[in-house]
Amino acid sequence: MSAKNLIEISKEFFEKAYKFQMDGNFEEAIEYYKRSLDYYPTAEAYTFLGWALSALGDYEKAIDECKNAIQMDPDFGNPYNDIGAYLINLERFEEAIAWLDLAISAKRYSNREFAHFNLGVVYEKMGLWFEALDEYKKAFSLAPDYKLAKHHLNRLQGLLN
Repeated sequence: MSAKNLIEISKEFFEKAYKFQMDGNFEEAIEYYKRSLDYYPTAEAYTFLGWALSALGDYEKAIDECKNAIQMDPDFGNPYNDIGAYLINLERFEEAIAWLDLAISAKRYSNREFAHFNLGVVYEKMGLWFEALDEYKKAFSLAPDYKLAKHHLNRLQGLLN
């Protein structure tokens, strides 16, 4: 089978996995992401596999899959942010900071607002109110339609006034 065919098959499995995930069928999504990776591994497929695993609460495996993604493509920002988010869920806040900083500085990351927001959450959990406020502002300025960032920004500003 040619490399082009392997890539196409992998892409088809990835698209099916994503649809399963968006429909809330995480077990099916995980199976199809793994099939995609069997044909042609990509940083995106590893990252999305991690995302599906996290939806089932398996944050440690999700982190491992994100680390696989980073090994494939260290410039891809999504897995760094996702690791930070999973560490927040595990209440490992200080560990999350380094990963979120890496997401913010990644060469290939189009959603830096998520990393800034997550960093805001970390700082708020750690009682660093002004640092949290600054990160929420950055998230909101990058994505003015990001309602969750706006909500956290307004809420924290209200508490600090």
